[in-house]
Amino acid sequence: MKTDNIHTILSVRHLTSAAYVLQMTRRGLSFRAGQHLLLGKSGSIHNREYSVYSGENDDFFEVLIKEVDDGLVSKQLKKLQTGDLVQIEGPLGFFTIDKNIVDNGKFLFVATGSGIAPFHSFTRSYPTLNYTLLHGVRMASEAYEKDHYNKSSHILCTSADAKGNFHGRVTDYLRSHPVTADTHCFLCGNFNMIHEAFDILEQQGVPADQVHAEVYF
Repeated sequence: MKTDNIHTILSVRHLTSAAYVLQMTRRGLSFRAGQHLLLGKSGSIHNREYSVYSGENDDFFEVLIKEVDDGLVSKQLKKLQTGDLVQIEGPLGFFTIDKNIVDNGKFLFVATGSGIAPFHSFTRSYPTLNYTLLHGVRMASEAYEKDHYNKSSHILCTSADAKGNFHGRVTDYLRSHPVTADTHCFLCGNFNMIHEAFDILEQQGVPADQVHAEVYF
């Protein structure tokens, strides 16, 4: 069995009944915040893409996973415990911030559900970022580890209850709170949100080359 891609579970952090964070050994692998891993249980032929949740300077990998009803991998990984083994391919992907604009850029991060994962990695890797984060969920209880983010920068948009900062979808918030054309926008979540947000940002004058997207199915 190939062993150079085998990593050990260090801890499992349950955030809700469905969402959890796996912390794994990093084994010296380099990555850029915003990249993802192909992750599966060791010995399984099944894997799935998960954005890295941890920061570039952490000596471990973390991923945020939401168990889905028909999700074979998310169910397998949820059963793992400290000391169990997983297999990793990667890191992969180009959903990253140009390091030349980290210090002086203005950023908008828009996420639905577990699509917040790369933004956790961005803000952990680059703690001085000037950002606004819109996180769209059904219930306020799904605001995964919101205390990590600057309170003034984190806007929770809830569609099913009114316990967030804004009652409605992230695209509703975007329409009523236009962004300036100098904003670098990163979108991560379901396809419909991304498609709608693209149109809204275009109407608000944000250049297409300043809008970056990562689709979570």
